[in-house]
Amino acid sequence: MTTHTPRTAAPALDLDKLLAARLTAVRARPYLATALFALHPVASRGVPTMAVDRYWRCYVSPAFVAATSLEELAGVWVHEVSHLLRDHHGRGDRVARARGTDGPGERLRTNIAADCEINDDVYGDGLPQPEDVILPGQLGLESGLLMEDYLSRFRLGAHTRTMVWLNCGSGADGLEREWDLGPDGAHALTDQERDAVRFRVAQGIVGRPGRTPKRWRRWAEEVFHPPQPWRELLGAALRSAVSASGSGDDYSYGRPSRRSAGVPGAILPSLRRTPPRVSVVVDTSGSVSDAELGGALLEVAAISRAVGGRRDLVSVVPCDAAPHEVHRLCRAEGIPLVGGGGTDLRAGFTRALTARPRPDVLVVLTDGQTRWPSSRPPCRTVVGLFPRPPRRTREEDPEYRPDTPPEWARVVTIGEPQG
Repeated sequence: MTTHTPRTAAPALDLDKLLAARLTAVRARPYLATALFALHPVASRGVPTMAVDRYWRCYVSPAFVAATSLEELAGVWVHEVSHLLRDHHGRGDRVARARGTDGPGERLRTNIAADCEINDDVYGDGLPQPEDVILPGQLGLESGLLMEDYLSRFRLGAHTRTMVWLNCGSGADGLEREWDLGPDGAHALTDQERDAVRFRVAQGIVGRPGRTPKRWRRWAEEVFHPPQPWRELLGAALRSAVSASGSGDDYSYGRPSRRSAGVPGAILPSLRRTPPRVSVVVDTSGSVSDAELGGALLEVAAISRAVGGRRDLVSVVPCDAAPHEVHRLCRAEGIPLVGGGGTDLRAGFTRALTARPRPDVLVVLTDGQTRWPSSRPPCRTVVGLFPRPPRRTREEDPEYRPDTPPEWARVVTIGEPQG
């Protein structure tokens, strides 16, 4: 007689434990309460642990809930909702379109990079860190960067083999999973509802920052001042400039050159890339509005992030017809954009380029109503133009037309034309 070993029934979802873990997460991270309660849990035996989709559903493995402590489940709640608040699925889609790369491998890289962005803020202060958590240091990278920065700094390989299990769902990398219910499934949040959740969370962080981590405060500020497509263009232009040959390059004996082996008895220095120095010339003439000056300060902050967050390497030169005091971005009291007169940014170019140490990249934020240097500066130059209608002229000279930026500058138009 043949005997059959009875199968062990898969556990049902312990919803009470799961929701108790969410309350624990709310107590540990009260500034995320609105987002945590907006997530709708869905039991799924297909998901390995917990995962989210872009419609704010959280797919949960019953076996994972049964095997995981309440406190660790609370950390997973915070981890998954962080992916959605940071719009990792939308950002992952944009990266895939821009680079023309897609597929499971590339989306795994996106998930790893997204985890590197958020995990420093997820764990600690009441939420235990799991043993298999992914942190930037495991990839030899610094913390505090954005997903897009991490994506440009690592590739899949032997050092990422222990991370292939990672699967936070389409809400983390944009690639749909077989368990996703899609936009027409039950409990999906609309675009407006998702935006409302993000806004409420950001409103709470800005209104009462308290012990909120600085990266969440930065995120909240960007919700109120969302990045525009032209800001992405400006960032891309700047990154292209700073990554060019010669920008931030220097020789160092700290790591001898590999060519030293071919020259017995001699030690040759190696070429080392150092963080680039960026000088920002801001047009403060009377033709630039207060709103545009406020936008210029936002761009300066974005520029500091584009060079790895090194605020001490970014300086600002306000300039109308004459340059004013050079300001280092690391100064806590802020940057006064003084001016209001006529416009001649050639003086601003001179002031920025004679500073010591000299910048590797020059960024000019202006409405273009200026004269330009007659010769190419000795460093890469990016011009961000506040747009003006073609008909705008000098009141005292109706025939005047401003010079267009020179061909040696990378030009990006900022925002929409003003009337």
